Amino acid sequence: MYKDLDPLLHSQLRLTIISLLMTSEEVDFNQIKDTSNATSGNISVQIKKLQDAGYIEVVKSFKNNYQNTSLKMTDKGIKAFEDYVNSLKQYIKTNK
Repeated sequence: MYKDLDPLLHSQLRLTIISLLMTSEEVDFNQIKDTSNATSGNISVQIKKLQDAGYIEVVKSFKNNYQNTSLKMTDKGIKAFEDYVNSLKQYIKTNK
C-alpha cells in the first residue's frame, strides 16, 4: 500500500526550497530565486506556506544596508522531508 505524499512538499517550488535547505544550513531568498527561476511573488507565497506548516524558519535581517530574507530548516521540516522521501521510495521500489 502506498502512503500519501505530503501535499506541502509535493509541489515543485516548495520541494526545491526544502531540498536546498536540506543541503545547506541557511539559504537566502536570492539563492532560491536563482535556483528555481520562479518569481519573487511565487517564492514568497510558498515560503509562507512552509513557514505556516512549521517546516522552515524565516530570518529577516539587513545585509550591506539591504533587507535580507534567509531560511532555516526546522526539526519538523527535516522529519517531514525524510518521511516524504521514504514514502516516495515506496512508489519506485520493485517487489522481488
